[in-house]
Amino acid sequence: MADNAKTPRPVYRNIHVTDIVTYRLPPAGIVSILHRISGALMFLLMPFIIWMFDTSVSSEISYDTFTSVFTVGCGDGAMPGWFFKLVALGLIWAYLHHFCAGIRHLLMEVSHSYTKQVGKSSALATLAVSIGLTVVLGAKLFGLF
Repeated sequence: MADNAKTPRPVYRNIHVTDIVTYRLPPAGIVSILHRISGALMFLLMPFIIWMFDTSVSSEISYDTFTSVFTVGCGDGAMPGWFFKLVALGLIWAYLHHFCAGIRHLLMEVSHSYTKQVGKSSALATLAVSIGLTVVLGAKLFGLF
């Protein structure tokens, strides 16, 4: 007589807040969460983006004001220039990551035969490309070349 007993299947439960530190997300999960964070970051910093665009294209005087914020700062040293460069670097990362992850999602939708391994490798590629481009543009922003 054949053994009709089914093997027990693993039970997946929601993780508790205290498990967040020890829980290991797969690369696709990390990319997904960072995609949401980058979108929220771009949305929340929209007033800064609008200010940067408006100040940079209004006139030559406003353009000089725009560039001096990144070198000198504003408010008699209350907010130094490196802080604005750091905010701009955050925006650069958010845009690049959101763009790369969006391309990854589009490719996943076009190709319905996405496997777990392809998902992992495309997630790692997304992280590598977005972080690599951010490092290059950040080096340019901070005047390393």
